[in-house]
Amino acid sequence: MFLRRQSTRPAHRAASPRTASPRAAARLLLTAAASAAALGASLPVAAHADTGPIHTAPAPVGLLDGILPSGGGPAGDKLTLTVADSGSGNDGTYELRCAPVGGTHPEAAAACAKLDEFASDGRDPFAPVPKDALCTMQYGGPATAHITGTWHGRSVDARYSLADGCQISRWRQLSPVLPATGP
Repeated sequence: MFLRRQSTRPAHRAASPRTASPRAAARLLLTAAASAAALGASLPVAAHADTGPIHTAPAPVGLLDGILPSGGGPAGDKLTLTVADSGSGNDGTYELRCAPVGGTHPEAAAACAKLDEFASDGRDPFAPVPKDALCTMQYGGPATAHITGTWHGRSVDARYSLADGCQISRWRQLSPVLPATGP
């Protein structure tokens, strides 16, 4: 351990960053690293557009009542999807029925399977991006979608876009319920 004499510099003439001691610089670097690690652990972050925001809190008890499947979901699940400006030739309004599978959706069976996958994982496929989510500032195009109807006994009214990284991820996670975008 090195001993160092107290500085004889007056307090109003503190050392500049260029002349700070190596120990002070190391302490500053350690403090900055610890602060960044603590901040990173406490915020929902969207590190990449394809992964969407990260959420670690479990859903409150009762929140997913009526969403989780009970033998394929209640009869009468019916959704209406309206897609615009997707650039993929899949624009239009489609009906999707699950349990039993049917409707005018071009991939009805796969779409119902995707929705059931969300339910079996305890996730709400129609949940909006949380207001406090940090999202990449990228634009995925003008595509929009609106889903209304009933799914697993609850009313659905969800809107989708490609306005930022979180919205792009949300759209892609719901494929093939929502069509691929672009040419």
